[in-house]
Amino acid sequence: MALLLVCLIVAVIVAVSIGPLPIALSDVLSIISSKLPLIGGLVPFQGSPVSQEIVMAVRLPRVLAAAIVGVGLATSGVTLQALLRNPLADPYIIGVSAGASVGATIASVLGLGFSVIGALYSIPLFAFAGAIITVLIVYSLARSSGGVSVLTLLLVGIAITSLFSAVVTLLRLLSTDMALSIVFWLLGSLNLTTWNYVYLALPFTVVGFFVTFYFARDLNAIVLGEEQASHLGVETETVKKIMLVCVSLMTAAAVSISGVIGFIGLIVPHIIRMLVGSDHRILLPSAALTGAIVLIACDTISRTIMSPAELPVGLITALVGGPFFIYLLTSKKGRQRYSL
Repeated sequence: MALLLVCLIVAVIVAVSIGPLPIALSDVLSIISSKLPLIGGLVPFQGSPVSQEIVMAVRLPRVLAAAIVGVGLATSGVTLQALLRNPLADPYIIGVSAGASVGATIASVLGLGFSVIGALYSIPLFAFAGAIITVLIVYSLARSSGGVSVLTLLLVGIAITSLFSAVVTLLRLLSTDMALSIVFWLLGSLNLTTWNYVYLALPFTVVGFFVTFYFARDLNAIVLGEEQASHLGVETETVKKIMLVCVSLMTAAAVSISGVIGFIGLIVPHIIRMLVGSDHRILLPSAALTGAIVLIACDTISRTIMSPAELPVGLITALVGGPFFIYLLTSKKGRQRYSL
């Protein structure tokens, strides 16, 4: 984890320095350090005012947003794979992305552009609201007198996702003027990220991660089965509710500022589980750091590989994650691990 933390810091600095106007790593370090509380006044400023504006207003918020989204999606993926006891579970399986897509599409089609106290813009606000409402619907439909059935939750999530995907497609057909921007958002993009977006997603991701980490021992027990976990003293229904709330908030916050970015919540947990094992006390923070690193790298590639044009970051994660996941599943160790 110490190594991953160092890699994350290096990834942030390198990603901020890369762009149409390259900025020296020393300048990036001095610019960022000069803005830090307590030590900012002790660090001599280097670089031009233009470099400072590019770093602080454009690249740093985008890189930090990528890190936040990576943490949220990877943590959610680990948690859902434990709760559902399904190695193919990802953060979008309970309908979060579908609800967020409907909300963002409605905001785009209606051309809404308001803000709340100058901080929350229409698309992320509607996307977040759509994601949360969808999770509430899925949970209500999956709930019964005996609690929440994992299988029912999974099936309802798939059904809602299919239904809302059809709604998004219909809205795109009815609004040809906004079709391109909607598609770009659905593929995942951080090109419109500002500090306001960072402030929107950060608290939900931080709180969601630490609450999830607090229940790491319970997740270890639930992986063995709900009956065994109950014998070990775990209140499985309570833990499931809390974990679903955390996953919903983290995923909704991520999708609201970045669109639908696939494979981070699916691939990263598998990679880290192979390296550090299945103890969630180690797996959760390791996956969170790796998710941040991977998404920062993919976003840097997406905005530089065809510069000055920009590719959706979700396209990069799919092109990289898809073949890699197939390799994991078809390899000898993968077949043994997942019984495929």
